Amino acid sequence: MTELAWLSGKQLAARIRRGELSSLEALDAMLARMERLNPAINAIVTTDVPRARRQAKAADRARAKGVSLGPLHGVPMTVKESFDVAGMATTVGFMAHRGNLPAQDALVVQRLAAAGAIVFGKTNLPVAMADWQSFNPVYGTTNNPWDPTRVPGGSSGGSAAALAAGLTPLEFGSDIGASIRNPAHYCGVFGHKPTIGIVPSRGHGLPPYVHDRDIAACGPLARTAADLRLLLEATAGADPAWQAGWQVALPASKRRTLKGLRVGVLLSAPTADVDRGVQDVLATLARAMKSAGAKVDLAPELPFDLADNHNTYFMLLRAATSGSVTDAQVAQAARRRPKLRADDWSYTAMLARAWTLPQREWHHWNERRLAQTEGWMRWFGRYDVMLCPTASTTAFPHMQTGERWERLLDVNGVPQPSTTQMFWAGLGAVCGLPATVLPAGLAADGLPVGAQLIGARGTDLDLLAIAGLLEREGFGFRAPPGFD
Repeated sequence: MTELAWLSGKQLAARIRRGELSSLEALDAMLARMERLNPAINAIVTTDVPRARRQAKAADRARAKGVSLGPLHGVPMTVKESFDVAGMATTVGFMAHRGNLPAQDALVVQRLAAAGAIVFGKTNLPVAMADWQSFNPVYGTTNNPWDPTRVPGGSSGGSAAALAAGLTPLEFGSDIGASIRNPAHYCGVFGHKPTIGIVPSRGHGLPPYVHDRDIAACGPLARTAADLRLLLEATAGADPAWQAGWQVALPASKRRTLKGLRVGVLLSAPTADVDRGVQDVLATLARAMKSAGAKVDLAPELPFDLADNHNTYFMLLRAATSGSVTDAQVAQAARRRPKLRADDWSYTAMLARAWTLPQREWHHWNERRLAQTEGWMRWFGRYDVMLCPTASTTAFPHMQTGERWERLLDVNGVPQPSTTQMFWAGLGAVCGLPATVLPAGLAADGLPVGAQLIGARGTDLDLLAIAGLLEREGFGFRAPPGFD
């Protein structure tokens, strides 16, 4: 059972395909491990075991007849709670939505099933998917397998925790504010935020959301780079109901070694200082890339002003997510906005502006985003990838009181609001760029550090190839103590 827990999705599929393991055996082993270890971390919060067993038996019958159901034939897995799975509630952490039982699977879940996967459960998240922790009144708190007193990240925190604990081989999450990347960093797993728009979000979130939101992306988490690619290839493609005639054809990666790879490195920024322990791990990774033949620039010229990039991201992000803000909060923001000084760019001041953003002003910010996107395009003429932090610190202790901007982290001995590190979430995301997070090692505090690799639009497969090459160099998943 322990051996099965650490097989990748690709390895499990191969064993099932060769008849060395049945899908039902794989599922039952995963369920038994979940029953034993999940209570300590509370990562998987809802299951449909009867449905999963029916699907596993059907997969085994198909294999016996020589019929392949796809590259994930019979592989059990979980998805973030915000994805609709028929028969399992989608609450996004709201008590009022405990009775929201969708009639059909989200499009991503349908595509995973079409590739042969069996979704047996869903994983925890924060209320409204709006925190770098994962706790809510419906399902409670998810703990980090590396240290249960610390957060697993958010909003796909249950996803990363379940992977790190060996409770599932594959996961699927979503990301608008590092919600895939941040948990991957905190829990020491792989995560990929795809190029904007290439993975459809139909059936993700609460009604009436049926289509993509600005900046948001759905994407995979796993314990290997190869599994990220497997999941991405299974789910990428236009939503036929919205994008008839569109195709997604990601360029294949020709990268076989790190030799010649052009890497721009950003270890910290005045906008969001990064703890020295995190920087040290990333610097070690950069040196390894250089030793492997990459051309590493530790002081690259940046394509735009970083503070302006962050403000642009924040304004467009909070405008995009303002649908989950109450009428009372918007009314309060509207009363406050006229009193703001022009030079007040504090967190709460930006919230007041973003929640009451007139359409004309939104276009102003969008034009700034387009200019920054042009800057990235020029930058990627000189570099292949940016290596940078995913967050300012390793996983922080649970903080469940007060507002997010009131919760302070210790960054190099200086208190930093937890929201400041959103800078690293938006650096490329506001322009729709893909980003892969891979385990880079452990910091001095013994907790994982994830390296964020940002690429040009459409270079998803190249990013995953780079992550795979680094995995071969020793930068990959390791099981947390107590779960190995």
